[in-house]
Amino acid sequence: MSKARTLLGLVFLALGLWFLLAVFSSDEEPPAALQTFTSSAQCAECHAEVYDEWKASQHSISWTNPRVQALSNEFANQDCIDCHAPRPVFVTGIGERVLPRTARRPEGVDCISCHLLGDGHVAGTKTIPSAACSPVATLDLGRPDFCAGCHNQHKTVDQWRESDWPDRDQDCFTCHMAFRDGDPNRGRSHVFPGGNDLAMLQRAVDLRARRDGDGVAVELENVGAGHAFPTDERSRRADIFWRPASAPDRTPDGKTTWRHLYRIRDPYRTETDMPSTLVHAGETLRVEIPEVPDEELVVALFYMREPYFDDPALPDPEAKGAVLVHTVRVAPR
Repeated sequence: MSKARTLLGLVFLALGLWFLLAVFSSDEEPPAALQTFTSSAQCAECHAEVYDEWKASQHSISWTNPRVQALSNEFANQDCIDCHAPRPVFVTGIGERVLPRTARRPEGVDCISCHLLGDGHVAGTKTIPSAACSPVATLDLGRPDFCAGCHNQHKTVDQWRESDWPDRDQDCFTCHMAFRDGDPNRGRSHVFPGGNDLAMLQRAVDLRARRDGDGVAVELENVGAGHAFPTDERSRRADIFWRPASAPDRTPDGKTTWRHLYRIRDPYRTETDMPSTLVHAGETLRVEIPEVPDEELVVALFYMREPYFDDPALPDPEAKGAVLVHTVRVAPR
């Protein structure tokens, strides 16, 4: 009888141990060891699509872009370094001006700049301890204040705050990091379209023109930008030109036939005698072309990321690669 009791006790003990193991054991994989990130190329192995999108973006060339190099005098203007080769945003603080880094500057605004947390983990949309980069769900990653460290140096985020876009639940990510194919399950695009994207420029503003007495009334309405047009770098500008539809592109001596009407631009801090002519979200700019010829006219909006013409007395929108955004034809009277 004692042997039977002993055997029964062992059976109950085994069942008890099995139950405890079943309750307290976990199917989760152990946390991955934290990595040391020295290049965004490390991210490509697991995030190839995101990495390829970033490589095609302006963020990836924010340091090496020849235009940026020229405007910053090859970064002799050290104020430019902060945003063109920033330390991780989460290290310097959400909403605070970013600080410059000394390593991997040619990678520009890279994966590490935006995703590396101060404790060595990586900011993401999900917490996955077993993943190679140990991502942690971080809500701040999807808030406009996250972008402000760089993009509020010229008040772009403030312009958004002052618009009605926050009330419409539309922010930086709605336009500049849209879901791939509109599908939240596919995640957000990392191409970051902006002033370099013609389709986005065309969606931002609507150009209209009509006869008004002896002249032409021209309107430019900011219909699709949640901030001013143009915005960000003060070097960016938009110009309205016009000419007769019958005019050739160039005169026989090679000069432009476009006639300058109006410039839209935020002046540099040193240009204290120049007013800002930005068109803010929802606003409409109205200007007049006086006493135009009674023939078909073309009114055009050009956009460029450099503010200067070779000959200010005779602005030539096509000589330095300005982008033609919109044209409107005005019929004769």
